[in-house]
Amino acid sequence: MASPSREESTDSGARNGSRPRATPVSTLSEDELSSAAQRERRKRILDATLALASKGGYDAVQMRAVAERADVAVGTLYRYFPSKVHLLVSALAREFEQFDSKRKPLAGQSPRERMHLLLTQVTRAMQRDPLLTEAMTRAFMFADASAAAEVDRVGRVMDKFFARAMNDGEATDRDLAIARVISDVWLSNLVAWLTRRASATDVTERLELTVDLLLGAESA
Repeated sequence: MASPSREESTDSGARNGSRPRATPVSTLSEDELSSAAQRERRKRILDATLALASKGGYDAVQMRAVAERADVAVGTLYRYFPSKVHLLVSALAREFEQFDSKRKPLAGQSPRERMHLLLTQVTRAMQRDPLLTEAMTRAFMFADASAAAEVDRVGRVMDKFFARAMNDGEATDRDLAIARVISDVWLSNLVAWLTRRASATDVTERLELTVDLLLGAESA
């Protein structure tokens, strides 16, 4: 199951090509906010979203509940994020950005070893909070074209995140292409774990096999 990012999200929705096309709706990224107050408001909104999702999963993230917890008006919330899908997909992007900013140098001697270590770290982190992980991945997988910008942002963040395990310098096009395959396999297996179609051990073994197939030759 590939992620709905990149080209697919702008044409046919996240998972179903028969869905009606939706008009893309842009949300304000942190970089686009013109004042510290706006950035702080956006942070509170995403913090509230994560807190609600962590306690009750996808269904617990209701726009009014988010607004109340973030101490903003409902109308203000909709100006930042027009739906819960936009909220949760944006939260997923921020989670990966924070993973990346807090990540310590990986100890592996080869791209393959470093990728194994990184996948283990991020998978365990997501499995520690299954309700939050379910909410974010469900929103990502079900996002339609209206959230294309948010889905694409997650894709870019994830690609760079995984590519850095292969190359500490500037990622090459090939690094990013490999990272994209790994991120899609990772997301697919995370969904399988969340829906109890795969155990944590299954996920680990599949990810290790994927990395070995893609990077094993480089480590020989």
